[in-house]
Amino acid sequence: MFEWMAWTLPVAVFFTCIVLMLIGMTVWEIRSPTVERKGFLPLRTTRGDRLFIGLLSAAYVNLAFVGCSDKIQTLLGLESEPSVWFSFVLSMAVLALIMRKG
Repeated sequence: MFEWMAWTLPVAVFFTCIVLMLIGMTVWEIRSPTVERKGFLPLRTTRGDRLFIGLLSAAYVNLAFVGCSDKIQTLLGLESEPSVWFSFVLSMAVLALIMRKG
């Protein structure tokens, strides 16, 4: 069923984090309904809006990293392509920033 995707440990951790965030946000929303607020994003958002925008941003960061990893390898003179753990950490940092300040 999932043979079309390269299921590596970083990919599994990434999707597990997404599932846990969705479960956590659902519980948080039930316990404490959200209020719209204005952050650095150009619109008023709720926690759910910021999570959605943050998840999209995290996906784009990971895709950009995978797409540019050979260029990064050449630019930095590395023996092999950089680990996708770097993009995972960067994407989670972007998500946290959007959730907190967005």
